[in-house]
Amino acid sequence: MSQFRALAGVLRGGCTGGGQWLRGSGGGPARRWVDSRRGCSSTSSAGAAPVLSAVASSSSYMEEMYFAWLEDHKNVHESWDAFFRNIQASGPSGEAGERRPSALLQGRVLSHSPDMAQKVVEDHLAVHTLIRAYQIRGHHVAQLDPLGILEADLDSFVPSDLITTIDKLGFYGLDESDLDRSFQLPPTTFIGGENTTLPLREIIRRLEISYCGHIGVEFMFINNVDQCQWIRQKFETPGIMQFTSAEKRTLLARLIRSTRFEDFLARKWSSEKRFGLEGCEVLIPALKTIIDKSSSAGIDSVIMGMPHRGRLNVLANVIRKDLDQIFCQFDPKLEAADEGSGDVKYHLGMYHERINRETDKNITLSLMANPSHLEAVDPVVQGKAKAEQFYRGDTQGKKVMSILMHGDAAFAGQGVVYETFHLSELPSYTTHGTIHVVVNNQIGFTTDPRVARSSPYPTDVARVVNAPIFHVNADDPEAVMYVCRVAAEWRTTFNKDVVIDLVCYRRFGHNEMDEPMFTQPLMYKQIRRQEHVLKKYSDKLIAEGVVTLQEFEEEVAKYDKICEEAYTSSKDEKILHIRHWLDSPWPDFFTAEGEPKSMSCVPTGLEEEVLQHIGQTASSVPLEDFKIHPGVSRILRGRADLVKNRQMDWALGEYMAFGSLLKDGIHVRLSGQDVERGTFSHRHHVLHDQEVDKRTCVPMNHLWDNQAPYTVCNSSLSEYGVLGFELGFAMASPNALILWEAQFGDFHNTAQCIIDQFISSGQAKWVRNNGIVLLLPHGMEGMGPEHSSARPERFLQMSKDDPDHFPLIIFTPKSLLRHPDARSSFDDLVKGTKFKRLIPDQGPANQTPDQVKRVIFCTGKVYYELAKERKQQNLEREIAIIRLEQISPFPFDLARAEVEKYTNAELVWCQEEHKNMGYYDYVRPRFLTVVANKKPVWYVGRDPAAAPATGNKSTHLNELRRFMDTAFNLSAFQGKDL
Repeated sequence: MSQFRALAGVLRGGCTGGGQWLRGSGGGPARRWVDSRRGCSSTSSAGAAPVLSAVASSSSYMEEMYFAWLEDHKNVHESWDAFFRNIQASGPSGEAGERRPSALLQGRVLSHSPDMAQKVVEDHLAVHTLIRAYQIRGHHVAQLDPLGILEADLDSFVPSDLITTIDKLGFYGLDESDLDRSFQLPPTTFIGGENTTLPLREIIRRLEISYCGHIGVEFMFINNVDQCQWIRQKFETPGIMQFTSAEKRTLLARLIRSTRFEDFLARKWSSEKRFGLEGCEVLIPALKTIIDKSSSAGIDSVIMGMPHRGRLNVLANVIRKDLDQIFCQFDPKLEAADEGSGDVKYHLGMYHERINRETDKNITLSLMANPSHLEAVDPVVQGKAKAEQFYRGDTQGKKVMSILMHGDAAFAGQGVVYETFHLSELPSYTTHGTIHVVVNNQIGFTTDPRVARSSPYPTDVARVVNAPIFHVNADDPEAVMYVCRVAAEWRTTFNKDVVIDLVCYRRFGHNEMDEPMFTQPLMYKQIRRQEHVLKKYSDKLIAEGVVTLQEFEEEVAKYDKICEEAYTSSKDEKILHIRHWLDSPWPDFFTAEGEPKSMSCVPTGLEEEVLQHIGQTASSVPLEDFKIHPGVSRILRGRADLVKNRQMDWALGEYMAFGSLLKDGIHVRLSGQDVERGTFSHRHHVLHDQEVDKRTCVPMNHLWDNQAPYTVCNSSLSEYGVLGFELGFAMASPNALILWEAQFGDFHNTAQCIIDQFISSGQAKWVRNNGIVLLLPHGMEGMGPEHSSARPERFLQMSKDDPDHFPLIIFTPKSLLRHPDARSSFDDLVKGTKFKRLIPDQGPANQTPDQVKRVIFCTGKVYYELAKERKQQNLEREIAIIRLEQISPFPFDLARAEVEKYTNAELVWCQEEHKNMGYYDYVRPRFLTVVANKKPVWYVGRDPAAAPATGNKSTHLNELRRFMDTAFNLSAFQGKDL
């Protein structure tokens, strides 16, 4: 109790005159001091402070308080009210009414006033601490596991400051006799409802109802008082979790659909994997409640992502995809369409606009297709939601929102979850609040949570962004619905993330063919005894008289009939149309047959005045009184000189590309690590005032009055999450240029999951369209393997299925950013020009092709090394150097023309990458396709290696020297055989 005594001493010393505590004086109306946060009387100090103040001053003041209290208990502060009630209750029956107030006070209070006053203060403070303990740790003893065999948190301990037994009262210096004493409630609780004092017994009972039932609330780590108060009000107010009979019937109907859908699949396809929802059937009504509540708040578009478990049920009963389209997927005779390789049914997505029946408003629902990489879809969903918000001008997320579903093991174990959370509050990445729903099976495949995670809950990662976490027993449908309602209101009110942890179980194994008893025998013995949630809830509503048994059975029969009719109809489907499962349509981009309207290289040149205007803006500061760094001034002056000479380097060329698109109304978004300045200090698309904090200027947004917006944003130090986000952003519209730049090219490695699973195969598996551009800077610069370029052969694999929809991969080597030869004239960009897929030799070799003895094909920055070496050796007539600017799709027509031009020359492919890492294996068979006489295509470059580059500068230069010698040795391949 030492802490209470210390606080009491502070209160005693800090109290002033007691007149302010008298609620009424004279004949005037009583004065109330109201705390606006909860509508109860309060002061700036602790509630019991006037007791000590009065005792320390005089008995006359106490008598004044007592007389006022006798007249009307509301005339005095609650602390005085509680004080006098406790004294009155402690005396013999009838004593207080018979004795004079002064005698009562002097005889029972004043002789013991110091100790008694301190005891009253300590007890009140103890109760306040008790209330806070339940708010902080009540979730640890909440009844969350439907099976009743596990604790939802791995700590599995009972906090010592929660009153689980009578003897625990001693922790607070209280005992059983205090249970019927009334205590002042602090302004940080709502358990009293209209009452500002409650007996201790009732306080504990209400706290247990609020925090220790089927809902466990984690929120006291949030550092915003208003947000904590909001949550306290939602869970503490007596009787707040109420549902009307109509709401209960709707919940039952949704639970019927969820359960009977899984039952129908199990009956019809008992030997098929479907990753059903059994054990968490409540997910369907939960999602529909979130959508209903959000729709009523103005949301009309919801983008969702989820793993495979329950996906078919969500498609059927939330998105409302036609059941026959789902059922036909189980037909082994279903033929594949021509439009792609396809994917398993529980990976597919859907896009659907319909009327929300509860709100009678239009709503668009999109479930994103994704692979087995369970959480990889998280940032993709966020990026698509952000794009829709951006293009609709929804700056606060009032129209478009995202819902992410997770499994417990993946949510805790996969790092992309944290990367996605880390984007949630960043200005250029926030979607203004995501509702996360965790289907907590309490197992991951066959792995016990005790060896699957180090955190107590699978949801602890959400605490990093102060997201409230609502744990709920999934076998209590009404508790689940209430939590979903609160989560939707939270997102609407605060535009921040929130997590719903549905603590459930998995009735079967990882899939329906798996035997879970191998590894979890005790859990699955209980699961086999577990009554289905639909049976429990229907019995409850029948007992309450909300529905009759006949009504329940009719609802079941009604949905079963719907399924049977859809099953019959599904037999008419003969072909799998992947396009029916498209999650992000581009309606204006394709013809009626689904083909791109144009795949030709159209002229992209610009008028001279447009080039000059963009160049002048790029080399100036559009804002007045804006002081930039002297180093940046030098860079801008250098740009101005280039523009004056009608030339451009890499950075200015980028400016021209972006600026011309903005002029045509095409949004450009450049995202990544340090992209605003550019890793190598070449870009400077965002200028910073050197004297005013946070004052910036983006010159590219000052090009034209009616231009499209340019978004350039530094990202968090993430690749996996940010590339996924930008991929999702690029899905929303074909009329935009979305670019992600890795800080160094090899940094794409940690985003490889997005590249492999979404970029390279998305078109084939899901007919998904995307125009994402990857900028991968650096190169073989001799700086070590960690700073070498990305391995280009990885990206070439992407184009093999469908090169027409292959996103651009652009390597931007550091050495070329300021290379004096890596420049272009305005003549290359003027009206009528277009992108050159191949750049022929433009020197003497091109003038006398019959004298050329060797043609070197190459791509990228190695060209400049080759050109320099050729000039030094005076071989410009004997050796032609041809650049492939587009590797994929391979420019067969242009390559054939060049090969046929140099009929007497041997063919060489030169690359600076190691033989097993560059383009050689990709381009060689394609060159052989265009070579009529089956000439060999010789390789020049580094030997095979495991590391992408050496860490030794000398070794790097020696390697370069060796393959340069080979490239220009005209007898290097004589007598050799491939």
